[in-house]
Amino acid sequence: METEVLVVGGGLGGVAAALAALRAGRRVVLTEEYDWLGGQLTSQAVPPDEHSWIEQFGCTGSYRELRDGIREYYRRHYPLTERSRAWRQLNPGAGHVSRLCHEPRVAVAVIESMLAPYRGSGKLTVLQPYRVAAVETDGDQVTAVELRHRDTGEPVTVAAPYVLDATETGELLPLSGAEYVTGFESRDVTGEPSGSATAQPDNMQAVSVCFAIDHVAGDHTIDRPKSYDFWRSYEPSFWGGPLLGFRAPDPRTLTTAERSFTPNPDDDPLAVVADQRLSGGDRNLWTFRRIAARRNFVDGAYASDITLVNWPMIDYLEGTVIDNPDAAKHYAGARELSYSVLYWLQTEAPRPDGGAGWPGLRLRGDITGNPEGLAQAPYIRESRRIAAEYTVVEQDLSLAVRGDHGAVRYPDSVGVGMYRIDLHPSTGGDNYLDVGCCPFELPLGALICQRMDNLLPAGKNIGTTHITNGAYRLHPVEWNIGEVAGALADFCLAHGVPPRAVRNTPGLLADFQDQLASAGVALHWPDVSGY
Repeated sequence: METEVLVVGGGLGGVAAALAALRAGRRVVLTEEYDWLGGQLTSQAVPPDEHSWIEQFGCTGSYRELRDGIREYYRRHYPLTERSRAWRQLNPGAGHVSRLCHEPRVAVAVIESMLAPYRGSGKLTVLQPYRVAAVETDGDQVTAVELRHRDTGEPVTVAAPYVLDATETGELLPLSGAEYVTGFESRDVTGEPSGSATAQPDNMQAVSVCFAIDHVAGDHTIDRPKSYDFWRSYEPSFWGGPLLGFRAPDPRTLTTAERSFTPNPDDDPLAVVADQRLSGGDRNLWTFRRIAARRNFVDGAYASDITLVNWPMIDYLEGTVIDNPDAAKHYAGARELSYSVLYWLQTEAPRPDGGAGWPGLRLRGDITGNPEGLAQAPYIRESRRIAAEYTVVEQDLSLAVRGDHGAVRYPDSVGVGMYRIDLHPSTGGDNYLDVGCCPFELPLGALICQRMDNLLPAGKNIGTTHITNGAYRLHPVEWNIGEVAGALADFCLAHGVPPRAVRNTPGLLADFQDQLASAGVALHWPDVSGY
């Protein structure tokens, strides 16, 4: 096959990249290995992690279309109460992590509707489910990517003048020979206050396999997982108790904190305040990432709330899944940990009444689109990262470093984002690293490889460090990255120049930034303070 823009990976960055190129009139091939497009929002089942101003500003226009589309889908198709239907900032799950917690299948429907006109016109071809098999190169150019059908092994090769890596782990980087970084960089290289004294390429954030549950009558206890005894006795040195428990470090203070767990509290969804300036929202695990609050719907529509388990206890610390010959073993281990957490909740977790376990907890694989019960895909927090023309470092955006000055303003800004520098425990034995952050910008230099000419990152694989990835990895920023990558491919095709020329030629850069702004991409923040 041949196309103008090849986007490998159909997560949020990949979808945004494809959409930007399609709206510019380009022919696009988009690939995805899982059954749903949308990545961390859908196949990984993670409700959007967003900053405090997301309802007013701080995201691209197309990301706002996605968010508005999700709410409109609920209003059109779900049996909401009249009160919830009239709620302008409808939060279907009334979760504390985000102002828009929702069932992943709704996001799938909205994403598909955004892409539908281009499928119909023939401008967009989606290869799904396909995995990357090989990359063909000619010097500093990627010429084609070979893919294979996930289930049948059927091969297909796609050639394109611009290839965007929107995979969750930066899969095209090693296959193309592109220079990249993994894990912790040395503080001597980055100068980061929270950096490591030495480079630790195998020290990466934990992966997690999320799952959805509700609580209904009956005994829904799953079979005892084979590795349950291992996980039941597993206790990280910094945890303050067993991993399978309600005690865990507070990410911001590192003191041991007790979480509560109360299925189906009779709370008012409209009274929930989802604002990460106030707290991380994880003290009550049931409402933390709840994706369906039954009180938002007419009586009898939902027998129970539905909550998404992406909690501290499912973080898998036993090994990395990137550049590791044992990656398959660790993916399997992460799944076993998640099943063990559920089994513990059903059988042994301490209840407030003095009993043990909630056998009424029911695994909702129908919600995550996986007959095996868990999310279709593991939640990958940290990818391979390109060796970029510009690498974003902690001192560019740390609130402790920048203070009232705010994050560095980049002359080549192509977007904005905001989240605390939030690193989960790592495979190298590190505790949480959760650092206050200034509202930051996305420099174009972080999307340009030092050597490769037509390979663009379109997800978590941009030029950040292990530390700053903790702020740039969340949903709206990944979308912004992908949208810029797709727009950049179009701009380069239209002007006959490589990406680095756009960044390093003032006139071209100004024209590209104007084009982004016209498309609804904010380049700078209004006057707001970090947290």
